[in-house]
Order: sequence, then structure tokens, then C-alpha cells
Amino acid sequence: LEDTVSTSTQVPDEFDRNVPRICGVCGDKATGFHFNAMTCEGCKGFFRRSMKRKASFTCPFNGSCTITKDNRRHCQACRLKRCLDIGMMKEFILTDEEVQRKKELIQRRKDEEAQREAQKPRLSEEQRSIIDTLVDAHHKTFDDSYSDFSRFRPPVREGPVTRSASRAASLHSLSDASSDSFSHSPESGDRKMNLSSLLMMYQEQGLSSSPDSKEDEGTSLSMLPHLADLVSYSIQKVIGFAKMIPGFRELTAEDQIALLKSSAIEVIMLRSNQSFSLEDMSWSCGGPEFKYCVNDVTKAGHSLELLEPLVKFQVGLKKLNLHEEEHVLLMAICLLSPDRPGVQDHERVEALQDRISEVLQAYIRAHHPGGRLLYAKMIQKLADLRSLNEEHSKQYRSLSFQPEHSMQLTPLVLEVFGGQVT
Repeated sequence: LEDTVSTSTQVPDEFDRNVPRICGVCGDKATGFHFNAMTCEGCKGFFRRSMKRKASFTCPFNGSCTITKDNRRHCQACRLKRCLDIGMMKEFILTDEEVQRKKELIQRRKDEEAQREAQKPRLSEEQRSIIDTLVDAHHKTFDDSYSDFSRFRPPVREGPVTRSASRAASLHSLSDASSDSFSHSPESGDRKMNLSSLLMMYQEQGLSSSPDSKEDEGTSLSMLPHLADLVSYSIQKVIGFAKMIPGFRELTAEDQIALLKSSAIEVIMLRSNQSFSLEDMSWSCGGPEFKYCVNDVTKAGHSLELLEPLVKFQVGLKKLNLHEEEHVLLMAICLLSPDRPGVQDHERVEALQDRISEVLQAYIRAHHPGGRLLYAKMIQKLADLRSLNEEHSKQYRSLSFQPEHSMQLTPLVLEVFGGQVT
């Protein structure tokens, strides 16, 4: 052990680690540089012992023995001479005191590392379980292949250009940006299905059947039917995710509905960040026909008063580079806001939200080093979502007051957004 502590040094970078290294003394396999020369363990120990004992050897032959792995014990004099010839130096040998100090230093570093590891923030089993549950819920309710989008009424991008679309096209920074991007899971089909029955009947695999494909030929909002189906689909996925949040099912049906109605559009906006691209400021949900930009959403009745801050929100959220765990925790915190209109049991909802918030903070401490301000930035995003929600509600109400447009919306969209108070 003493030899190991006192003599081993790293091989310089210029040596190829894949090339076999040979002891310069006896030709055996070398283990590294020892006392300034490449040697095997045997010759390293021999040189150290000889120097410490100040040994004096005499060659029984002619003083020019060839030293090999097999005969290196036969002539100590020539072996020591060979050690000196290849550059081994006694100055590199540590004294017994230096060896002891080095041992103690190594042990101290090991102890400090073990202490740092023990003091590292760690998630409790309960916190880890909550995260695993939410990640699993997200995977079950978010289809990143976007295969269901083909079941929606098809996107129609032709037709009259609205004033908002003209303004959007003139904005260089937003020219390729999309809005209520929607990149989520399977859409339901039963037109009579409402929020209450979905809460009772929602299954992991989602509901089936396609939305009504009837289109209003007279409307100038050519993208409204497609995006209405997309939003309806997304609402169902938010419902499925919510029902898997620990504690959500224990709330009264009235509070579940109140939370979903008020937060659905915000959670959709959070989820859509997964498909948002910083390169062209658009939402890509599969094929080119399902790539959404600002112009597309203006053709569904929304204006830049919503779309511009939405794109800025998406850019800011994307730049936080959240882990998937942080993303799903933020969605759960958003959904479990006790100050939503219509919530009765504020304390119970707040307790659920506080628990998720504590898990998020613990996760950031354990897995996001240097993320001291990350939690505060994430909570600020929830405040931004409230403003977006309010603007969305205004624009939705304006749209829904026009029968030729409201008839394009699905019953689920009408129910969730129709009775909102923001």
C-alpha cells in the first residue's frame, strides 16, 4: 500500500492508452510512470527499496547483464543500473512521513466527498412517487406522434385574409409563430358528452370517434373548425391528466369541474410548449399540415392581443430548459390553484397545490444545480398564464356571440369556455 500511495503517477496525455506499455527495466507490462520512468510494479518496488536502504550491489558477471522479466532477480546491480539509466530518480521517492501525510490526505478527501454526498438534497420516497405518477400521467395523455390530428376537421388555410392575419404577416418576429398550439392526445367523439360525464367516465386510453366534420362554407375563419377540434381534444387530455394527479379525485365533483374549467386553457398552453420550436416560432405537431403559425390562429378568430404575448410566453418557457419532471409538476400546480372561480374547498385544494410545490422545489434542489431562481421563474410563468387566460376569454366570448362561428365549436369547448369567469 505504501508503494502504491507514494509512487504511482498518471501517464502523460501524449501516451496512447490503447498501446501496451512496457517496463523500461525488464520488459514486463508497465503500470505507469514511477519515479520518473515507465516501469512495472516489481521494478518500482525494487528501486524504492534499494534507494531507501542505500544498497550497494556488485555484479557477479561482467557488469552488463541483460535484464528481463525472467532473470531480473539474478543480478541486482545491473537491474539497479538499468533503473538509473532509464531515468528513475531517488528524489521522487517519498519519505515515510510524506507517505503517511499523503495517505491521510487521500482519506480526508474521501471523507469530505462522502460527507458532501450525504448532505446532497434528496427526494423522499413519497416525493419521488408523486413525480413518477405525474410523468406517467403525462405520457398517457400526451401523444407526441400527434397521430390523432388527422381525425380532426381538416385545416383550411385559404380564404379571405383577416385584419389580424395581415398584421401578423407584417411582424417579422412573429411571422412564423402559432398560438393555442395544440399537441395533445386523443379527441372524443360523442357530441353530447359534457365535462361532468367526462370526469366520471374518462379512461386512460381516452374516448373515441371523430368530431363532426361538417364545415360552414360561408365562414371567413377557415381554421376555426380544425382548431376547435384540436382544443376539444386537448381539453379531454387535460381532464385525463388531472384525474391522475394525487388527491384530485378526492375533491368534490364541483371543485374538480371548477378547477378544470378555469385552468384548461392554461394547461393546454403549458403542454403545447413541448411542440413549440424556437427556430421558427411555430408549433409542429407531426406533418406539415399540422404545423401552426400565427396566421393560422388568426384564421380561427384570435387576434395578436392574445397571440403575441402567447408566443413570448412560449419562448420564455422554452428557454428555461425544464426537465420533464419540472414541466409536469408545473402543470399540476397550475391546475390545483385554490383561487379559481367556483372552488368551494379552498383549503383542501391549497394543501394539494402546496404539496406539489414542495416536490417541485425539492426536485430543483436535487437535480437542477444552479437553479436557485428557477422556481421563482416558473411561478412567474403561472402569473403570465393568468393574463393569457383573461385575454383568451375575452376573444372567445366575442367569437361565441356570432352564431355562424359558435356553431363550429364542439359542445365540450362551449361548456368549458362558455361559463368562465376570469
